[in-house]
Amino acid sequence: MTQAFIDFSDVWLAYNDELLAQGQYAVEAIDLKVDRGGFIAIVGPSGCGKSTFMKLATGLKKPTKGSIRIDGQPVTGPLKISGMAFQAPSLLPWRTTVDNVLLPLEIVEPYRSSFKAKRAEYEERARKLLQKVGLGGYEDKFPWELSGGMQQRASICRALIHEPKMLLLDEPFGALDAFTREELWCILRDLWAEQGVNVILVTHDLRESVFLADKVYVMSKRPGRFVLEREINLPRPRDLEVTYTKEFSDIVHELRGHIGAIRQQPAQVA
Repeated sequence: MTQAFIDFSDVWLAYNDELLAQGQYAVEAIDLKVDRGGFIAIVGPSGCGKSTFMKLATGLKKPTKGSIRIDGQPVTGPLKISGMAFQAPSLLPWRTTVDNVLLPLEIVEPYRSSFKAKRAEYEERARKLLQKVGLGGYEDKFPWELSGGMQQRASICRALIHEPKMLLLDEPFGALDAFTREELWCILRDLWAEQGVNVILVTHDLRESVFLADKVYVMSKRPGRFVLEREINLPRPRDLEVTYTKEFSDIVHELRGHIGAIRQQPAQVA
């Protein structure tokens, strides 16, 4: 069998020693294996530990118990092979769009040490990436000259510019209107298909999770654990028309039913 690219083995996390002594975990008993090039989505009620899972996957938090391996290597600290995008684009207002996208190459090795010498090459890469997401002509604009959807496109480019092996997206489209959100689904779909990067998407939008992911994981209330793994067997490539089919709607309703049941459960008290 091929080795999983993302491998969580019985992972538990308590945020500090006091909470650990009280047996209060943010997430518990997380087992997860994702093949290379896979796209998974994680959904669940607010406060269930989705963002905590992201911190574990990027090495920003170390598990209290269990082990995490990414690309065959144990995770012992922040990963250089990952890119991240969040609900707020967080573009630096004094930098142009292309300069915002270039930022990881100024910070992350092996690019950092050669950035000045290869700036023209890197800038050409950034401009090509911006054109792919529909920002051709906006490369030299400042963030305040861009719409929210444009800023989020630039944010995704920034997360991908250093060609990471893993892309983590935490509610990246949550603040956008429905039409812009769906447009960005298609852009993300195409970038993923082209680059073969592993994607972990955290979202509250069940339609988004079903449209984009190979598998959707439903998390319980805190302490978060995976209570459902749902494979999405809709054929690829997926166009927006699939979101109006019965097969798509049935999966969304099934997931909504599981989350509704979770919300009705009493909160766990330590």
